[in-house]
Amino acid sequence: MSKILITGASGKLGRLVIDNLLASGKVSASDLVAGTRDTAKLADLSGKGVEIRRVDFDDEAGLIEAFAGIGRLLIISTDVLDRPGHRLVQHQAAVRAAKAAGVGRVYYTSIPNAETSKVSFAPDHAGTEEAIKASGMAYTILRNGWYMQNLFMGLPSAFASGHWYTSAGDGKTSHIAREDIARATAAALANPPSENVIYTLTGARAYSNSEIAALASAATGKPLAVVNITDEQLAEGMAAHGVPAPFIPTLVSFEAATRAGDLGSVTSDAEKLVGAPLVTLETFIETNSASLAG
Repeated sequence: MSKILITGASGKLGRLVIDNLLASGKVSASDLVAGTRDTAKLADLSGKGVEIRRVDFDDEAGLIEAFAGIGRLLIISTDVLDRPGHRLVQHQAAVRAAKAAGVGRVYYTSIPNAETSKVSFAPDHAGTEEAIKASGMAYTILRNGWYMQNLFMGLPSAFASGHWYTSAGDGKTSHIAREDIARATAAALANPPSENVIYTLTGARAYSNSEIAALASAATGKPLAVVNITDEQLAEGMAAHGVPAPFIPTLVSFEAATRAGDLGSVTSDAEKLVGAPLVTLETFIETNSASLAG
């Protein structure tokens, strides 16, 4: 079997993908390569027989070396948002390196509706998808839906005040658990299709913020009122509460994208790849009610 390399292997998603591949019994540890900038973080995987390689998206020559002998490469999008376009430059370098190294199939973690989404960094994903398609390499693009875990970023503070301020309106989000994204990704890596394919990985249902608030309130026993405001008011409120200015446009873009329906697509792709039911939002909220309540 050709080797499979997962970039960002020390991150939450990358590590889950590797764990799922090892647990599947379909891929041996000797066929897996874990890529990260800090190889010391993956010493335990090395002990299990997984090869560890240094992968730095800002070092294109090093990427070519890291990708040598790889049949299937999972490029997990980086989290670099220090300046506009930097992440896209990193991804384009990775695609060029994969081509130069002779990688057989590229997998990439993108975002739903990458070409049109109002999420501020969607152009990074659209541009990366374009680069992959133009490379001529076989590809599997995984358009990952909004993680259920993202609710940890906002619900605890909302419960603290009893009010969830949002500009998403009636827009809905088809949340999916990170673990299910990892399971679907591992399945796609272990069973590559013969053709180029784009999967959109979402939960089985989309929920409005009002519906999510009702579920969270019922699970925690704490009241939570949804307060609909404008993007401008939301940005002003964030600034007043000390959110760093560079992050505010991105956070507001999430609300605009939800309102526009960019995060509400529902497909069966993830469930088909996993071959089993996904974690429901109700179950996730009930299981994590204490943490979500703050």
